[in-house]
Amino acid sequence: VGFVSEDEYLEIQGITREQSGDYECSASNDVAAPVVRRVKVTVNSKGTGVPVGQKGTLQCEASAVPSAEFQWYKDDKRLIEGKKGVKVENRPFLSKLIFFNVSEHDYGNYTCVASNKLGHTNASIMLFEVKTTALTPWK
Repeated sequence: VGFVSEDEYLEIQGITREQSGDYECSASNDVAAPVVRRVKVTVNSKGTGVPVGQKGTLQCEASAVPSAEFQWYKDDKRLIEGKKGVKVENRPFLSKLIFFNVSEHDYGNYTCVASNKLGHTNASIMLFEVKTTALTPWK
């Protein structure tokens, strides 16, 4: 199913992985031939399980031109750079939220917001607890 918008932007609410793919934008007026641009949209949304006390990473990717700027939120509160035990690594198409020593307080829903001058999009990613089982030797 295609999406059509007569507006300056196309907003897809609740996008799913199946809606990943190439999208085309065409701009025209009565003076010149239409200008057409294609953009590849990749939808990756999943959770990450990490045991207490271990290192954990949440990853967010955005294919955007111009390159996107990333912001991370937990429960609608923006994460401040330099929070103890947490580091954000940003690259042009990728942002990582790294936890050096995951605690119970860190578990929950995180939102990555990618934006540039043309718009913004977001994805929710769960950081959840994985229980480790201690192995005892046979006697």
